[in-house]
Amino acid sequence: MDKKVLILIGIVFIILIIAGAATAFFLFKQTGPVTLTYWGLWEPESVFSEVISDYERTHPKVKVKYQKASPIQYRERMMTAISKDGGPDIVRIHNSWLPMLKNSLQAAPTNVFPAEEFQKTFYPVASADFVADGRVWAVPLEIDTLAMYVNEDVIRAGGVAVPTTWEEFSPVASRLTVRDSAGRIQTAGTSLGGAANVDHWQEILGLMTLQATTQTGASVNAGNSQAAVEAMQFYTSFESIDRDWDETLDASTLAFGNGKVGFYFGPSWRYFDIKDISQGKVNFSVAPVPQLTGGTTVNFATYWAEAVSKKSPHGKEAFEFLKYLSSKEVLTKLYAAETSIRGFGEPYSRVDMASLLATDPVGSVVISQAPTAKSWYLAGYTNDGETGINSKVGKYYLDAVNAVNQGSEVAKVMETVAAGLAQVLGSYGIR
Repeated sequence: MDKKVLILIGIVFIILIIAGAATAFFLFKQTGPVTLTYWGLWEPESVFSEVISDYERTHPKVKVKYQKASPIQYRERMMTAISKDGGPDIVRIHNSWLPMLKNSLQAAPTNVFPAEEFQKTFYPVASADFVADGRVWAVPLEIDTLAMYVNEDVIRAGGVAVPTTWEEFSPVASRLTVRDSAGRIQTAGTSLGGAANVDHWQEILGLMTLQATTQTGASVNAGNSQAAVEAMQFYTSFESIDRDWDETLDASTLAFGNGKVGFYFGPSWRYFDIKDISQGKVNFSVAPVPQLTGGTTVNFATYWAEAVSKKSPHGKEAFEFLKYLSSKEVLTKLYAAETSIRGFGEPYSRVDMASLLATDPVGSVVISQAPTAKSWYLAGYTNDGETGINSKVGKYYLDAVNAVNQGSEVAKVMETVAAGLAQVLGSYGIR
């Protein structure tokens, strides 16, 4: 055989060996163990330990490392972490954060979590928040809405019924307000109207604005529509006109827990704060928030979901795990684990699990409101940090509430809000 042919055969043989080794190495890398780092926020590791162990048992090539992150400067730290290689694969995000984070996240593969399936599984507000460009960007394991807390002893003493509309609410709140001989409020009919000592004032004002703009078809993002002006006027009237609340009182959660408020507004998790404050001395219940008379029912959602970093090399595996976490069986286990640790679980995010909370004093109200809930970029307790979307939007509304309560004309104040919204929301491409 010709020497050149032998050399050529040898070269080909060596190339085949190298190619085979490279292929084998690549396949090993592809089929080797995958470790998913998961940043949670509120739940300790013990809540997830059982469901993670179950998943790893049926998916032996996947390992999940759960870490409970600190809420302090969470949004900034999380965004920094997912901007780098080696950061967490899965992170918890607030439902209002997608405009800030979309460029740093990856959407679910359509063969893992198609948008159509997502829309059938979760409440409409979740689809509005997390389905964009026909893709799923985050998976909620909970749902929560603003609710109205009722001091049963105060309304019984006042001889009033729990109002279901804002038209009924205003005179009832005034009737329940008790003052001393110097005119100082001893029992507030409600904790509405201001911002300094009203916990969740952002969500309450957001609710009223969404309710008003939904009836007229105005954009909630405009800020200076007649509907938005009327919502601001109505909210501030409880402090500036009716004087049912003022800044001399304790923070609203503390005041309600001490029996000094008739009607308080907050999300479901405040129920347990109030129980801790009241120590059984306040007889209270939870009811749906009032609506506009004869209008479309609108509620306000503020909740959290799990998203996948764009830098993660294991996006498919991460979304497969999140789909598992959002299954009925696993959500039931998570709820039980949460309840065993702190006495309550997060209301189920799935529509087909609503009946499981039918008798729960708090969860039943949340679930009854979830189908008609909307959300917006005005929410408190989101750990946004100073540069977050809720903080920026909230600053304009904070200044507006204070200005109106100090005597400024509402319409002029809302022109400033509108200019601020255009700048803040426009920076995220929101019109």
